Amino acid sequence: MKLYIKYMVSLRCKMIVAQELHNLNLHEICIDLGVIDIREEITKAQFSELKINLNKWGLELLDDKKAILIEKIKGVIVEMIHYTDEIPKTNFSDYLSEKLHYDYNYLSNIFMEVKGVTIQHYIIINKIEKVKELLLYDDLNLTEISYKLHYSSVAHLSNQFKKITGMNPSQYIKLKKKREDNLENM
Repeated sequence: MKLYIKYMVSLRCKMIVAQELHNLNLHEICIDLGVIDIREEITKAQFSELKINLNKWGLELLDDKKAILIEKIKGVIVEMIHYTDEIPKTNFSDYLSEKLHYDYNYLSNIFMEVKGVTIQHYIIINKIEKVKELLLYDDLNLTEISYKLHYSSVAHLSNQFKKITGMNPSQYIKLKKKREDNLENM
């Protein structure tokens, strides 16, 4: 049986979920970000208790079909951008449709209805977060980052970066260096 969990974003979250399942004598087959597969059918009492226990950790056990689908969409996007080195060669709409087995228009309409932003905007926000991470922690230059995240050009990446963050990538790097200098001078 599959269960879906909101805000499950790290290894620590997986460990918490595993412990809570163990406490209820439930056995996981697989625990991934946002989804767990358990051997047993879960009773209503176990579901309620698991929901309460996960809420204490800031995790939300989902039971609404739309919310579950939204989390699946977000999970595919986050995994694709943040946890794989290869961004798919196909466009994102085809990739999402293929991964989730739904028509992209359906996915897009539900996402917009529930989240109030388009899937494309959510993808852009995640790509910019990845750019920020790569600027801060990797030795990649903007051209390499642009290529890695499949931007058509450095200018396109820079324009999106400025639109989302309010500054261009070089300003962002300078700000980071200024903060580091301030910390060292304390």
